[in-house]
Amino acid sequence: MPQKSDAHLPLSGIRVVEFTHMVMGPTCGMALGDMGADVVKVEPLTGDSTRRLLGSGAGFYPLFNRNKKSLALDLHSARGREVVLRLIATADIVSENFKTETMHKLGLDYATLSKLDPRLIYVSHKGFLPGPYDHRTALDEVVQMMGGLAYMTGRPGDPLRAGSSVNDIMGGLFGAMGAMAALMQRAQTGRGQEVQAALFENNIFLVAQHMLQFAVTGKAAAPMPERISPWGIYDVFSVKDGAQIFLAVVGDTQWRVFCDAFSFADLFADARLTSNNDRVMARDWMLPLLRARLADREAGELAQVFEREGLPFAPITDPQHLFEDPHLQATGGLAPMTLPDGRTTATPLLPLTLDGKRLGLRLNPPRLGEHGRALLETLNYSTQEIDALVADGVLLAP
Repeated sequence: MPQKSDAHLPLSGIRVVEFTHMVMGPTCGMALGDMGADVVKVEPLTGDSTRRLLGSGAGFYPLFNRNKKSLALDLHSARGREVVLRLIATADIVSENFKTETMHKLGLDYATLSKLDPRLIYVSHKGFLPGPYDHRTALDEVVQMMGGLAYMTGRPGDPLRAGSSVNDIMGGLFGAMGAMAALMQRAQTGRGQEVQAALFENNIFLVAQHMLQFAVTGKAAAPMPERISPWGIYDVFSVKDGAQIFLAVVGDTQWRVFCDAFSFADLFADARLTSNNDRVMARDWMLPLLRARLADREAGELAQVFEREGLPFAPITDPQHLFEDPHLQATGGLAPMTLPDGRTTATPLLPLTLDGKRLGLRLNPPRLGEHGRALLETLNYSTQEIDALVADGVLLAP
């Protein structure tokens, strides 16, 4: 069940008004909401388009829009803009991820709003930070391709996007980080500011280690499937009954433990495998030998040995089975949640604890316009005024 109180949370008392869709902007609001902020999602009367996505986009809305309230308005009408300006007057943070010209035409850009409230913090999520590319339309896959991540993930000549919306999600989290930094600075200066986060620059941060690898070694980084591993054993092994398991032996101490655990005294005594760097250089012949020796072992047996000996290992798990993961269940990493259509599920929480506690679920992902009436009442709209806005198609308040 959702938690009823947010008084103990660090952003309790902070109001966020967001104009967001897809993943990047909603992720920012989700993170701030998880930390206790009162987040109001302003949607068009037709709703955030991610409510209706199929396939790999079907999980966008319920994941990234928890702990929020929904206000559905016609922002192209003068009365709709009046409502939202009255709402923004109560806010600490405005967050958006639409085109700059869209927010400017609506009078909801930073330059306009900061004149009304110099204390306002405005978080803008874009494809690119200001510069030669900022006119381009960006998507996660676009910046993965142009920013080197798809090159690093795929095999040579076969660029492959990462298996998650990594730039959208991280870009939204950086937006939230910037918002919290701006809140701290406002406490000192009394003034707000604009915070900008961008997909492309986020992607560059993700591949920066490979850029610096080149700077240090003078050699271009190879795609991950072809890379020279820094560890002798750091691979997926196919074992008995076609099962797979990831096994790693990093460092010389672990090599001794590994050889002892599997009675590989001959390998431990082999002078060609003495150090980790020796084993890296011997991977071409060492790994086929290890694969043959471990091929008739069961994955569960190998996992037990590696866990007992403190060696790194991992089962190969697909996402749908994580709902049953015993660690996530035991540590409160999954929270019960009701979807807008009434079905129930569980949702992964932010991967951190504060004072030993996970940041839980206070509000389920809202139905479209679910909080419209209640929000307008707090803005001193009368019942008659709210009814008129609904009747005239300015407000959706089911």
